Amino acid sequence: MGVPDDIEAFVAAVGPEPDPVLAEMDRRAETTDFPTVGPAVGGWLRALADLVGAERVFEFGSGFGYSAYWFLGGMAEDGEIVLTEIDAEELDAAREYLERGGYTDRARFELGDAIGIVDGCKGPFDIALIDNEKDRYVEAFEAIRQKIPVGGLVLADNAIEGPYEFGTIRRLMADDSEQFDDPHADAARGIAAYLDHVRSAEEFETTLLPVGEGLAVTRRVG
Repeated sequence: MGVPDDIEAFVAAVGPEPDPVLAEMDRRAETTDFPTVGPAVGGWLRALADLVGAERVFEFGSGFGYSAYWFLGGMAEDGEIVLTEIDAEELDAAREYLERGGYTDRARFELGDAIGIVDGCKGPFDIALIDNEKDRYVEAFEAIRQKIPVGGLVLADNAIEGPYEFGTIRRLMADDSEQFDDPHADAARGIAAYLDHVRSAEEFETTLLPVGEGLAVTRRVG
């Protein structure tokens, strides 16, 4: 595993207190086993949005709006977040949760493939969150990179673990020819390829936050 559960719970407890809507979303994720970023990472999303003064955010994969809700708590009052989701029911749930939080006037809900959607969106975006199919993370980064201004961020979830075990990404980055008897090997290879890609991307600098299932933070520096 990545961060031990007791440390993860402590990080979440020290972070910002979820409001009643977020608490309900956490319960939904737990009862349905839906993979959200969780409150520890959510607190970081809110803080990063505030720190960069985010006015526009784009999400590659939004589920039922959990990460978007956290982002909006730290964004500019007149900001906009673009949620993308291929599941219409999840997107409807996101719209309902954000409406209850008073955020729907600052959210755009797009049904369909995120990479196709971003191609039709005019930048810039101060933050992008990549949380779609793991084997398409590099494709997502390339689709958004020219729309990220200097000082802007590209965040990627599951940089340490996910459906694959902790340590798999590190081993793959050490030897990408290593074979794994794992139904999620393609997802793990996608993450390893993404981390290699962004580490070598010109004008970008990457760090890794070891919270949740790992959040890669890539900042445009030039």
